[in-house]
Amino acid sequence: MSLNYDAHSGLADADCHSLAALVREGGVIVLPTDTVYGIGTIATRPEAITRLLAAKGRDRQMPPPVLVPTAASIDELCVNVPEAAYRLAEAYWPGGLTLILEARPDLGWDLGETNGTLAVRMPDHEATLALLAATGPMAVTSANTTGNPPAISIDEARGYFADRVDAYVDGGQSRVGTASSIIDLAHGQARALRVGALSLEELSQTAGIVIAPPAS
Repeated sequence: MSLNYDAHSGLADADCHSLAALVREGGVIVLPTDTVYGIGTIATRPEAITRLLAAKGRDRQMPPPVLVPTAASIDELCVNVPEAAYRLAEAYWPGGLTLILEARPDLGWDLGETNGTLAVRMPDHEATLALLAATGPMAVTSANTTGNPPAISIDEARGYFADRVDAYVDGGQSRVGTASSIIDLAHGQARALRVGALSLEELSQTAGIVIAPPAS
């Protein structure tokens, strides 16, 4: 199944309904975000996560991030959230920032070897936010096979995955074209794991704390 939509109007209601049903049943889809295309599935079904990681060419040591529909999801999914996380989410969500936080102990999700953490982002893309509102949190990682650059168009994504996913959602060229910045706030000293769409200086200033650069 391949779904296309006008980037100015988002997904048609019928398309969004069909996609949401597919995702909730454990389907794996390619979808647009503001940064790069993603490959994702429902976060609550371990068998769907297994399919997602297999399509990506990853093992459980590299669990996928989770896309959420609202900033309020932080308190629904995470505990012991530092004030810096709220400041960053307020400033940059929806947008190109992924926050690693301590997962709720009773969450019960199996995304891989997360060591009790959750990587969370609210994307700045109308159609994807509409889908997330219908599905709830989705496990979504960049649409590429391991070792290759993330897809910024639907054709690039098709070249990576062919028929290994259940649906493609065409949102045109990715607006940002660079993966999100990832900030770890779950292990004491705040640290960038990846500097992408947002600069480390900008993030540190907004957070009101020093965010260490990625380890060499």
